[in-house]
Order: sequence, then structure tokens, then C-alpha cells
Amino acid sequence: MSLIRIYDIISKKREGGALTKEEIEFAVQGYTSGRIPDFQMAALLMAICIKGMTDEETANLTMSMANSGDIIDLSQISGIKVDKHSTGGVGDKTTLIVTPIVASCGVNVAKLSGRALGHTGGTIDKLESITGYRTDIPQAEFLRLVQDIGVSVIGQSASIAPADKKIYSLRDQTATVESIPLIASSIMSKKIASGADAIVLDVKTGSGAFMKEIDDAIMLAKKMVAIGDNVGRKTVALVTDMNIPLGNAIGTSLEVIESAEILQGRGDDRLRELCTAISSNMLHLAGKGSIVECERMVEDSINNGSAFEKLCRMAHAQGGDDGLIRNTDKFPKAQIIYPLKAHKSGYITDMDTQRIGISALLLGAGRQSMEEQIDFSAGIMLSCRTGDYVECGDVLATLHTNSEDRLKKAKEVYLGAIEFSDEKPIERDIILKRIGG
Repeated sequence: MSLIRIYDIISKKREGGALTKEEIEFAVQGYTSGRIPDFQMAALLMAICIKGMTDEETANLTMSMANSGDIIDLSQISGIKVDKHSTGGVGDKTTLIVTPIVASCGVNVAKLSGRALGHTGGTIDKLESITGYRTDIPQAEFLRLVQDIGVSVIGQSASIAPADKKIYSLRDQTATVESIPLIASSIMSKKIASGADAIVLDVKTGSGAFMKEIDDAIMLAKKMVAIGDNVGRKTVALVTDMNIPLGNAIGTSLEVIESAEILQGRGDDRLRELCTAISSNMLHLAGKGSIVECERMVEDSINNGSAFEKLCRMAHAQGGDDGLIRNTDKFPKAQIIYPLKAHKSGYITDMDTQRIGISALLLGAGRQSMEEQIDFSAGIMLSCRTGDYVECGDVLATLHTNSEDRLKKAKEVYLGAIEFSDEKPIERDIILKRIGG
């Protein structure tokens, strides 16, 4: 039997060779256990970043990272289990809307989600803004809730794909974060370890997304769908626009409030369109019918109130005060609620969505390290967006915070993110491409 050495693996990839399954597993297991040092793994990551990986290599890397920790067994839950994942954006509260919709249509959803870091919002932080909501329940209780109610959303444990966590930390320090095969395998390893049979991916592109250019987003989407196909998971990716914040609310409790509005048939059209698309694709992968038939199911679940009731039941079952969802006026309010006004007239032609996300972070709605505490009442409510005509003195957005110092910084950042013109810009679609399925 030939001896596998990390030196030879690095050399092979540096020269553009395709690594075998055994070589990839050797590298991942060796680094996770500490046998392979940081400097050698960093060299391999850089070689991958420069030379790329085939679809088969990326699938093998994904499974090696997924198998480095616990694989959630969802077999005791009936039917096809469908998961969803967003690559992150500003105002993205789709999980809070999509999961109760899909569950109310008869497909069980067992969802593991993360916390906010930087300007992107975390689903777990949003749910914890509901007083009493528990996101760290034991796995047995999690599975029971999914079977009984049809949906549960909890925090991702450290035992899920620990190799990915360790490798990502090294990528973050070695300028190898941008590699599409490494991004794809990082995302998909956690999704596969979460146990779902099928996965719908929301791959965002634009100023508020990680993938700024649409071609890069499409490439990432195709790579992740290829991974799903290679490892036996039905996978669909939607490439969606993040040049405008998603919905009107940015911030934890503000986004829960907007989610409740959408589930009651109110709220922003673009947000509702995206949630309908994600939900109908999840239902389609679960065998509930054609996309068109599943879209009708989604509309019915909102119109008859079953999706909203499912969100309330989930919150109540996990210790949350569902009275806050039923009467969102009861959510704690920020001490400072400031209407930010336009300094000129004209059409809004561009919104630097990442800067708007940073503005929300400065108000207290995000965190720059995992040790920071989020202010649940902080955030932004948009009044105007790209394509709207505003007069000087019109309210662009309302800023919510509990600190005058935070407000001052956030105002400057937000105003610097808005561009005006005398000409109305071309309207942007929210869904740009569907891949897979």
C-alpha cells in the first residue's frame, strides 16, 4: 500500500492535478486531528484557490468535512426532509417565513441555523429576540418537535462539520476565502451533515452579498448543485438579487415583525416573491407537485392563515412568547427612533446594500465578533429604495437604536450608501436564475 504524505498532496495540487478521495480524506482528517500543521494546510488551500477543483474533488472534500463530526439522522421523521440555505445578505429573514409555509403544506422541516457575524443577519439571533425562544434544545426534542409540529429551527452545534470550522478559520487568515470550491464545500458540508434529503439554495449576488458579480454567483450555484448531485441530494439553486435590502426591515426583532406581516398576507412584494419561490421549490423537491402547483399551495397557506399559525406554534413549542408574534406591537422598542431624511430630490438610482447593512450593525443590530451582544430592538426600517422618487426632506429610512453615539455614525454611513439621479433606473428582478432540479 502506497504511503500518503501531505507534502505530495500539496505538490500534486500545486501542479494542477486532481486529488483522489483518499488524499482529500487524509488531508481533512489529518488537519482536524492536529497531525497536519497550519502551514501545510494553508499551502494546500492556496494551491486549491489557484488551481481549482473538479466537481468530484469538491464533492469528496464536502463529504470529508461533513463526516468529520455528527451526521443528524432524520429517518424517524416521516417523508422527504427539505432544507434551505442562503449565502447571506441584508434584511434576509426568509427562513422565518419559508419554514412555516413549507411545514403548513405538509413537508417537515428540521432546520439548523447560525448567528450573525458582520453585517449579515443570523436567523438564530432573530428567533432569540422572541422572549423565551430556545435555540439550543437537545437533538431528541428537536426531532420530536419536527415530527409533532412539522418544523423546528435551532442553532447549529459545534459537532456539525468541525473540520469546516477549523479550515474556514485558516482560510480567513490566509486569503483563501474567495475560492469557489472551498465556499461550496463549506456550505454543503453543513447542509449534508444536517441530514436533509433535498436542499434549496438561495445564492445572493450584488452589493450586499458575498458574491458581488452575477457570474461568480452562478458559478458558485452550479458548483453546489453539482455537489448535491454527486452525493445523492436533490439540489436546486436560485440566484437572487442583493443590490437592494430584502424587505423593509433590517434588525432582529424588526425582521421577526416583518416576517409575521408577510405570513399574514401583507408586506413587501419582493420579499414575498422570493419566499414564494424558495417555498415552492422546496415543496417541489419533496414531491408535492409542479412548481406552479406548489406556488398555489404557498399562496393558500398564507391566505388561510395556516403558515402564520405554524410560526406561532413553533415559537410556543420552543419556549417563545407567541403573543409577541400575534401582536408585534408588544416587542420592546428602541429608545431612539430617528427619521433619516433626504438631503436632495431625485430618483434613488443605487443603494450600496453592504454599507446599509453596516449602518444597521453600527446601530447595534449586528456583531463584529461572536462575543458581542446584539441589541434586539436596533435596526432600520426602509421607507424608500432604488427606483423611488424622493423630495428633499422625505424620510429615507427610520433608524432604531439605544445610543446617540451609534446613531451619529450610522446616519453618515446610510446617507453615503444612497445615490440620486434625475432619471429613473431600470427595475431589477429579485430572482435572476434557477439552476438544477
